Amino acid sequence: MKEHLNVYNNLLGLIGNTPLVRLNTITKTLPGSYFAKVESFNPGQSSKDRIALHIVEDAERKGILSPGDTIVETTSGNTGFSLAMVSIIKGYKCILAVSSKSSKDKIDALRTMGAQVYVCPAHVKADDPRSYYEVAKRLHKENEGSVYINQYFNALNAEAHYATTGPEIWNQTEGKITHLVACSGTGGTISGTAQYLKEQNPEIRILGIDAFGSILKKYHETHEVDMNEVYPYRIEGLGKNLVPTATDFDAIDYFEKVSDEDSAHTARELAKTEGIFAGYTSGAAIQGVKQLAKQGEFDKDSHVVVIFPDHGSRYMSKVYSDDWMNAQGFLDEQQPTATKKIEYIK
Repeated sequence: MKEHLNVYNNLLGLIGNTPLVRLNTITKTLPGSYFAKVESFNPGQSSKDRIALHIVEDAERKGILSPGDTIVETTSGNTGFSLAMVSIIKGYKCILAVSSKSSKDKIDALRTMGAQVYVCPAHVKADDPRSYYEVAKRLHKENEGSVYINQYFNALNAEAHYATTGPEIWNQTEGKITHLVACSGTGGTISGTAQYLKEQNPEIRILGIDAFGSILKKYHETHEVDMNEVYPYRIEGLGKNLVPTATDFDAIDYFEKVSDEDSAHTARELAKTEGIFAGYTSGAAIQGVKQLAKQGEFDKDSHVVVIFPDHGSRYMSKVYSDDWMNAQGFLDEQQPTATKKIEYIK
């Protein structure tokens, strides 16, 4: 007799349909209503699960990938984890070129998931042979028959979010969304989601969050690359020193830049006020919301959806470490630390 069990065949069935959660405290002084799209509810704990599954299954449909083949990718950590997870379940090898800016937590997680990891210096030009872009290209050439995901220049990146994230947000807000706020790195999340939402209502404002040290905001405004804008910054998965073709700049209305320090403190504030333990870029997104509110972007009728890309557990050695925060000069004696709240009983 055939059993009818309410189970998933594997973790991949859990990708997508992440919850939308009202923000009650961190935005209480701002006009309008605010909602977080909590992408850490994906099984790989980030929005990158969506693109990993979409791109891999597209390659399978086209006959490009077969079990036993190798997947190669450039990643700041989250896409790599998602690809490693998909690779395990579907029977592929996974080789990843990772930025040295990525947290130790992320790099350790990638190795735990069986990926072959190459850590590349973060603060070099994109065309430097040591950059994670160039290393990934070399690894792809060296591994015959491998597939290079190439998320920064792959239209399927945005397509994954057009097919999933956009419709989910539209349905969850019953079409009442007035603003979308999302960090932009590869640009796939904000672009695909924006494309879908703009089709439903062209009046929805799409607000991208960029980092100081990145070229994206100025490129959006001038269509010129200004390398004088580029300098080292700490936030992972946000901003770029090149122009990703996966980003649809025409779908984005405005970019707001945020600092490393403000974003780190806001990530911590988010955990303490809303109980949402989210990543560094989620802190950046809410920091951007605060700044945009001061500029008069929102009013009492605004329904603002903010995408939280990943989980805070991937940043335990960074923004949630007092030692790291102190080393960056982000803490002073007046600011409470985690250590001060611990009492050791002898």
